Amino acid sequence: MENIYIVGVGMTPFGRHADKTVKQLTAWAVEDALKDAACDRKWVQAAFYGNCTQGHFDGQHMIRGQVALLPLGFDSIPIFNLEGACASSSHAFNLAVTQLRAGAADVAIAVGAEKMFYSDKAKMFSAFESAWDIETFEDNKNYLAAMGKSIVPPEGSQSPKPYSPFMDVYAALGRGGLMERFGITQRQLAAVSSKNHGHSVHNERSQYRNPISIEEVLAAPPITYPITLPMCSPISDGASAAIVCTESALKKYGFDRKRAVKVLASVVRSASARAADEFDKGCTHLAGKTAFEQAGISPKDVDVAEIHDATAIGELLSMESLGLCEPGASGEMAERGETTLGGKLPINPSGGLESKGHPIGATGIGQIFELVEQLRGECGKRQVEGARIALQGNGGGLWRVEESTEHVGIFGLA
Repeated sequence: MENIYIVGVGMTPFGRHADKTVKQLTAWAVEDALKDAACDRKWVQAAFYGNCTQGHFDGQHMIRGQVALLPLGFDSIPIFNLEGACASSSHAFNLAVTQLRAGAADVAIAVGAEKMFYSDKAKMFSAFESAWDIETFEDNKNYLAAMGKSIVPPEGSQSPKPYSPFMDVYAALGRGGLMERFGITQRQLAAVSSKNHGHSVHNERSQYRNPISIEEVLAAPPITYPITLPMCSPISDGASAAIVCTESALKKYGFDRKRAVKVLASVVRSASARAADEFDKGCTHLAGKTAFEQAGISPKDVDVAEIHDATAIGELLSMESLGLCEPGASGEMAERGETTLGGKLPINPSGGLESKGHPIGATGIGQIFELVEQLRGECGKRQVEGARIALQGNGGGLWRVEESTEHVGIFGLA
């Protein structure tokens, strides 16, 4: 089987783009990726497009990839539409890699795009409600509410304003899976948030670029205990794209090997019917285990990681599940600064979803964009020195007590 390489990446700034349509955001990221790769669009033989919400917001329920990509000159090639909640563009990336491994193409593009900020906040937040089983909504909610029941939320620790229902999900998982089980504290969660906001100061594509201290995170408006506002990812617009090719195409089209990044692993897993305390059966844990086996490395070999911090709780849960720390050690690692730039294992040097932004259909490739730049040594003041192995973890949706789907990617210097 041929090696697969990422030869080009593009990404818009994440944030509020009131003057841009989804098609325009897509074009921005795609054109940047083509330029980055020095790739003629005629060389691209398949396209994979991730998007979640444009049916909900705009009524474009079908052929979203064709609508966005055909005007850009990708006519006649197969264009596939993917939806996997927050992991949609990671699914697009995984299937682009799979297409090449199957020999069905030698150059492919994976794209994610989302426009989520709307003036109607009720409609905006309701977009998240179908990221779990709507037929069992109340059962899901009650089951999660029972998690971490020994942790009693302080009075006044829930926002009276509307917010994403997934903040309640993360709060329940945090109280049950981190605080009750391991004694992880709200201050340690605040350390994660402060760290990510600090990283984003040096990321020109980040939605927020203001440093926030741990004390400021703790004093910020509450969302739902133990989460405060800076611990949450914002509502975002944005797009991202990655061009992948085979070893033979790398030579055939003259792509720059020095800037190419090798795909060591790309693994997708779905949730399983497990009990809440069967952590070894979690889809993130299993996807990570398979990815490390596929790459022939261990978690100790990772130099930099971009993992799913839709809340600060998500980052710690992912660290635990992916084996980046001993069980229960994630909070202490964050508090000691080990996951900060210059620390033992820098995590989310981009600013993460909490600060860089979270346009859900574009998030996965947005993480890959950062890791490609890190491995190329192109990140300036947020550069992880000597980065040679990079890890991506991106989850989507909820099924019972875990993500409904997870993508784990591992990347290395070519």
